[in-house]
Amino acid sequence: MPGAAFHDAKNRGPASAYNAVISTCSDDLSMTLSHGPLGQSVTYVSQYDPSLLFPIARAHNRAALDLAGGPLPFTGVDLWNAYELSWLDAKGKPRVAMATFSVPADSPNIIESKSFKLYLNSFNQTRLVNSAALRGRLERDLSAAAGAPVGLDFFLPQRFSELQMGELDGIYIDKLDIEIDTYEPAPELLRTRPGDVVEETLASRLLKSNCPVTGQPDWATVQIRYRGKPIDRESLLRYVVSFRQHAEFHEHCVERIYTDIMHACRPELLTVYARYTRRGGLDINPWRSNVETAPPADVRTVRQ
Repeated sequence: MPGAAFHDAKNRGPASAYNAVISTCSDDLSMTLSHGPLGQSVTYVSQYDPSLLFPIARAHNRAALDLAGGPLPFTGVDLWNAYELSWLDAKGKPRVAMATFSVPADSPNIIESKSFKLYLNSFNQTRLVNSAALRGRLERDLSAAAGAPVGLDFFLPQRFSELQMGELDGIYIDKLDIEIDTYEPAPELLRTRPGDVVEETLASRLLKSNCPVTGQPDWATVQIRYRGKPIDRESLLRYVVSFRQHAEFHEHCVERIYTDIMHACRPELLTVYARYTRRGGLDINPWRSNVETAPPADVRTVRQ
């Protein structure tokens, strides 16, 4: 059981936790998730408890995309924004903050989102001497769970005014008047048009998938930036909508989109970025690229 293996090993440090998780995460993914908190009735813990974090190996889903066993064809990061972060100071007074966590795409694990939320909630009644103590625990625990260093940008109330909202740039294809009847991922829908190589950014607010455990809908705006033969926009919109009944985690959906477009359309350069609406005070925004070295600014969209 990956969660148990991680909890048993984490006191020996991030490397031990990572090795223990990887050695046990080759089981069927459904069995892995059956041991996690998602979809289960749980007791909300209000005292610090890092054992609540539940890592899930990326390898299972990547194997289905022929991405396992070699170098990744992209760089990337999963940007998590936490809007409901609170703890007690040394005098017992509540403090609040927001945080952005950057989980590298080459980390061996993702962190199951409900376990992430439960872990953050475990600080609610925990006294800490200062915000630096909180930051240190967050960086240590999340890096151990992911199996790689997790970046953290910490926003105390005096920095709240720095946070902005905006929409992903690009040509939105959602107004195309087309017939759609496919609601499971269908890469065979993708095609290119005759013409010279183009460099453009396309976007859609119609990406929806479902949680693989609870079946709850996950809504997102997706941005596709590429250079190559022109991608047929109607085919791309049909493909994006084809995820509508698909059950997969956010990170896996974005890697599937990246891989399918690369195989079907053969662009020279490709970046796929999705911003998902929040649930439980967290949003997840995966970014994958074979050309850009860093994701764009972490700007919250209106729906988030």
